[in-house]
Amino acid sequence: MTTGALSPESREQSLAALRATAERGAELDVLIVGGGVVGAGAALDAATRGLDVGIVEARDWASGTSSRSSKLIHGGLRYLEMLDFALVREALQERGLLLERIAPHLVRPVPFLYPLTKRFVERPYVGAGVALYDALAVATGRGRGVPFHKHLSRHGTLRAAPSLKKDAMVGSIRYYDAQVDDARLVVNLVRTAAAFGAQAVNRLSVIDFLREGERVVGARVRNQEDGSEFNIRAKQVVNATGVWTDETQAMVTERGQLSVRASKGIHLVVPRDRFQSTVGLILRTEKSVLFVIPWGRHWIIGTTDTDWDLDKAHPAASSKDIDYLLEHVNQVLQRPLTREDVEGVYAGLRPLLAGENDSTAKLSREHVVAHPVPGLVVVAGGKYTTYRVMARDAVDEAARALDERVPPSCTDTIPLLGASGFKAAWNKRSRTADRTGIHVARVEHLLNRFGSMAGDVLDIITERPELAEPLPGADDYLAAEVVYATTHEGARHIHDVLTRRTRISIEAWDRGVSAAPVVAKLMAPILGWSEEQVEREVKHYLARVEAERLSQEQPDDVSADSARMGVDDIVPLA
Repeated sequence: MTTGALSPESREQSLAALRATAERGAELDVLIVGGGVVGAGAALDAATRGLDVGIVEARDWASGTSSRSSKLIHGGLRYLEMLDFALVREALQERGLLLERIAPHLVRPVPFLYPLTKRFVERPYVGAGVALYDALAVATGRGRGVPFHKHLSRHGTLRAAPSLKKDAMVGSIRYYDAQVDDARLVVNLVRTAAAFGAQAVNRLSVIDFLREGERVVGARVRNQEDGSEFNIRAKQVVNATGVWTDETQAMVTERGQLSVRASKGIHLVVPRDRFQSTVGLILRTEKSVLFVIPWGRHWIIGTTDTDWDLDKAHPAASSKDIDYLLEHVNQVLQRPLTREDVEGVYAGLRPLLAGENDSTAKLSREHVVAHPVPGLVVVAGGKYTTYRVMARDAVDEAARALDERVPPSCTDTIPLLGASGFKAAWNKRSRTADRTGIHVARVEHLLNRFGSMAGDVLDIITERPELAEPLPGADDYLAAEVVYATTHEGARHIHDVLTRRTRISIEAWDRGVSAAPVVAKLMAPILGWSEEQVEREVKHYLARVEAERLSQEQPDDVSADSARMGVDDIVPLA
């Protein structure tokens, strides 16, 4: 087992290994297309079964839906109301696995208040639902990851959340779910898959599938960094492209297609000091639910649920979306939030299985695995929390078509890189701070992002003490984290670092503008950039921020999309 570092050198080695599969008899067992959470999970699942596996992603790891979620690992209280007990139980089991075994360094419990507004009828009804939620978690055998719910009076509610309006509720129920840095979990999945032998390459897009008669036997890919093209051959191809499922399927067949509809959800990021609360909130709206989620020194407020049929790579938040969230959250806050309080905004697309319903809010979060033509498995639908189950089912389907006997999935027993030894490293954090001369709060920050691999980042600081400095305009993040993102986590461009390896693009007031030149200079020697490329990277990032700000001032989706599309996605290397 290797270290799983996604370095520039390992990318070149994986490119060479994937090119070599074009020789007959040298093909992969499984090629995964799509580097979101399901594709990354499938790569790990296949690699840990002993299969020869490759995974390719057209842009950056988690650059689509998997970096733009509500950052929750949850069973989904609202699915209980829809009587979808099986989905909730499955999700709660996965929540427990992630908290206790798979990624305790990245997934942690978070408390929420469910405010009650009706004096007599609501508490028994909601209380029964939340009690069932806890009971289902216990029934999975994985319920100890979070505390049980508790009923609070109005006084108790206001003590937990002093900034709520006194007349906004008659009491509440406090319950627990979990949260995650979604993009960081995906990168960890890819790294762990690479550590078990998977060939992982980002910025490698599939432009066609290879066919022999009806059978899919691989894919033709284009390296987005230099424009070169080559073939990858595989016995089975797994299409895990989320909201792009329809487009990738259409390269192969019009028959037996899964149809996926994109539903846009936007989130606002506001500073933690804008209102006082020790817990998150879950609020009912006329369409769905609204979460107010603690996120470090910030709150994340979301989400919306609207149909989206415009650009899928860069869904845009309109002024109307932002006003909708502010209006609903202000119904319960003593001091209303304004547009000036909004530090960051991001929009993502849910891949929902299309059905008879016109409303995306009512479409299924169940997942489906299909084998539309020989050699091609398609997995679609589902939710972030159940990625491991989706990945397992997709690899099961691919394994059935392989000649050899394939062992069953074992990913429920596999900790991600950084998970093993995390609790011991956390317990030693004060000693680590003394030994390294790094403040204990910084050590805790690194442990919460890298787990037991935080020592690797601290080693970089030991070698180059100047990298202990925080980035401009983003005091939470150290220069060493940029170096590590480039040498170990597959970052290829500035926006990979500022948007996904860190969350500076949504957490900093200037959205990373002041950090961008420093980040570019740190990445340049590792990636071999010229001065011209450094300038191009910075210019591109600033234009991207400007386009996003402009889109968020537009009144509707069409004009917001048009404003956001003013900047291309990828900066080709000179």
